[in-house]
Amino acid sequence: MTVYFIGAGPGAADLITLRGRDQIAACPVCLYAGSLVPEEILTHAPKEARIIDTAPLTLDDIIAEMVAAHEKGLDVARLHSGDPSLYGAIGEQMRRLDELGIDYVITPGVPAFAAVAATLKTEFTLPEVSQTVILTRTSMKATAMPNNEDLDTLGKSGATLAIHLSVRNLRAVTADLIPHYGSDCPVAVVFRASWPDETIIRGTLADIREKVRTEKITRTALIIVGRVLEAKEYRDSALYHADHVHVLRPKRKA
Repeated sequence: MTVYFIGAGPGAADLITLRGRDQIAACPVCLYAGSLVPEEILTHAPKEARIIDTAPLTLDDIIAEMVAAHEKGLDVARLHSGDPSLYGAIGEQMRRLDELGIDYVITPGVPAFAAVAATLKTEFTLPEVSQTVILTRTSMKATAMPNNEDLDTLGKSGATLAIHLSVRNLRAVTADLIPHYGSDCPVAVVFRASWPDETIIRGTLADIREKVRTEKITRTALIIVGRVLEAKEYRDSALYHADHVHVLRPKRKA
C-alpha cells in the first residue's frame, strides 16, 4: 500500500501531469483539498473510489483515513493544489506516515507562480533586471515567519517576489517593500490563476491595495512584485546569442 501525494496543479483541470492523472486512476481512495482542487480532476478516479474532501478535516482525521486504507491494502491518492512542495502541509503528513511505517511517493505538479507567469505572459528572470525569484508569504493568523524571512529583509535583494497567502495583508506588504522597490514598482495580483474566474489586477506598490479592495479579492491570490512585470529595454540572454559558444554550439569556422 502506498500514499501518493500528487500535485494537482494551480486550478485548470488539464494542468495535471500524466503521472498524477494515472496515479489517481489507480487508487481506490482519494483525499483532496476541496476548496483548491477542481472537481473535474476527480473524474480520473475509479468509479467506486472512496473520495473524501479534506477541507473540513484535521490532520488526525486525514491520517486516520490513510491508516484505514493501509489496513485494507488500498492505495491512496492525496491531492494537493499546485505543487505539494510549496505550502502544501505535506511535511507533517509525511512525518506521521514515517512514524507509522506507511510508504508514500510524491508527484510534483504545476505551481501557482508558474501559472501566474503564464497568465501574465512574463518571464520572471530577465537579463540584468532580475535573476532571482523568491517564493514567500507573510505572517497573519498562520505560522509566524522565521527570523530574517520578513519582507523588509527579503526586499533588500530586489528580486522578483511571489508572495503567497497574503492578499489580505497588502497594507504591510506595501509598507515593507516601498523603501526597497519604490512606490512606482509594478505589482500584479492574480486571483485563482488558470481557473475560469481568473482575475488579474495590475498596479504599483502605491496603488495596488486600493485596486484589490475595489475588486473585493480576499483569498486565493498570488502577489507578484518586481520590475520584470513592465521591463521592455533589457538585453537578450546570452543563451542564444551568436557570440555565445558552448559544447552544443561550438564556434563556427570562418
